[in-house]
Amino acid sequence: METQSLQNTVAQAFSDMAHIRDATMPQLVSREIGIVTSLSNGIARVSGLPGVCYEEVVKFPGELYGIAFNVDEDEIGVVLLGDYLQLHSGDEVERRGHIMDVPVGEALLGRVVNPLGKPLDGKGVVLSRQRYPIERPAPPIMDRAPVSQPLQSGIKVIDALVPIGRGQRELILGDRQTGKTAIAVDTILNQRGKDVLCVYCAIGQRASGVAKVVADLRENGAMDYTVVVVTEGNDPPGLSYIAPYAATSIAEYFMEQGRDVLIVYDDLTHHARAYRELSLLLRRPPGREAYPGDIFYIHSRLLERATRLRAELGGGSLTALPIIETEAQNISAYIPTNLISITDGQIYLSPDLFALGILPAVDVGKSVSRVGGKAQHEAYRLVAGDLKLAYAQFEELEAFARFGTRLDENTLRIIGHGRRIRACLKQPEFEPVSVAGQIVVLLALTRRLFDAIPLEKMRQAELALRAIAEQLPAELVQRISSSEAISEADHELILQQASRVLQDHRA
Repeated sequence: METQSLQNTVAQAFSDMAHIRDATMPQLVSREIGIVTSLSNGIARVSGLPGVCYEEVVKFPGELYGIAFNVDEDEIGVVLLGDYLQLHSGDEVERRGHIMDVPVGEALLGRVVNPLGKPLDGKGVVLSRQRYPIERPAPPIMDRAPVSQPLQSGIKVIDALVPIGRGQRELILGDRQTGKTAIAVDTILNQRGKDVLCVYCAIGQRASGVAKVVADLRENGAMDYTVVVVTEGNDPPGLSYIAPYAATSIAEYFMEQGRDVLIVYDDLTHHARAYRELSLLLRRPPGREAYPGDIFYIHSRLLERATRLRAELGGGSLTALPIIETEAQNISAYIPTNLISITDGQIYLSPDLFALGILPAVDVGKSVSRVGGKAQHEAYRLVAGDLKLAYAQFEELEAFARFGTRLDENTLRIIGHGRRIRACLKQPEFEPVSVAGQIVVLLALTRRLFDAIPLEKMRQAELALRAIAEQLPAELVQRISSSEAISEADHELILQQASRVLQDHRA
């Protein structure tokens, strides 16, 4: 027994000595190092990394990172994600062994960050426990649920005539300075108190424009439920390229928690141009308008991530509002037609309407929602069913009326009614209208109660009608704001109160 005990003691002593030796000896860590062979605007060519994978992260001196984009036999083309002015040929490049990811979680709410998750608002580091890859596969078809709930924008012309559902992808397009960003920001503001989180992604925008949007969101209390992802116009094209993918990963975290999320891409024109610049610098073969052949794929794989998940997977949704800029009202250009074919409808903003002061400048004839009508509240279907047709008839007759021809009384009545529809659909910025307020106004409009109101008094009459929406019985407001149908008695109650209020505004 004593011999056995002695052997055990000696064995334990040798084991302890081995542990001490292993702890004190330097550990060998394998690193794969390459060399920068050439540099250009936002691009580096690197040799000596034979094991690197496509879209893998590589690290340069000075905490500068890049993504392996071209993987050739002798060298790789790397997209740089930061200030590359201090880089030189011959600098070392190290493999990181993972693809690009971004921090996600509740800590990002109320923050302004760049696509790498670095703060831009001066509030310190974002403390997040989880990171998601910026490129993630879209949910498979069997994981998706039909779009069945509306996403209220608070804008009358959109909610009534071009409705958006939760999980839908609705394109906003128009020439520059026609109010595209204003519609997206108003939609974000209207989500306050509706349990919808928002992500605003600014791609290659002017710093002053982004600062104004952030100030508007903060002033109206929207930053509490919003994440802002920013790349400015002077940032490298690599950051502009990854920005929408990083923002979508941030939004997907909340969607997978069962939340409803709205994401705005402002705008994908700059994204396409950044990708074209990178592709040309990397010597990829150009196609139409010098865009590479996979320009359709970079947007389709982005927007396919917007969906509504089945109840078994939490029932969360991701609604996308991509923005695109047209030139000279050409909606049949390359990038706009690509995105129109990917999305579930579009809201077209007309510079002609904008010049006339009809804001928001939504061209109802060229705008469509291929999904949202199925998710629209029943009350909207009843009051807005004939509105689009009446407005289209008015626009056609108005064009003839400009020639000064004599018009019969019925035609004059249609034109007068159409002008009041147009006046009712006008709406100032940062003034979202509740569902009940919209239904009261639209019901009075379709029943032609406004036809006796002079055009110069339409604004005051509409505000008076929206005020009575606050005084309706709570049960009726609940029915209006839900998917329940409102009865004929409800209609009569609303019309009686509307007639009484509009009596004071008639000529």
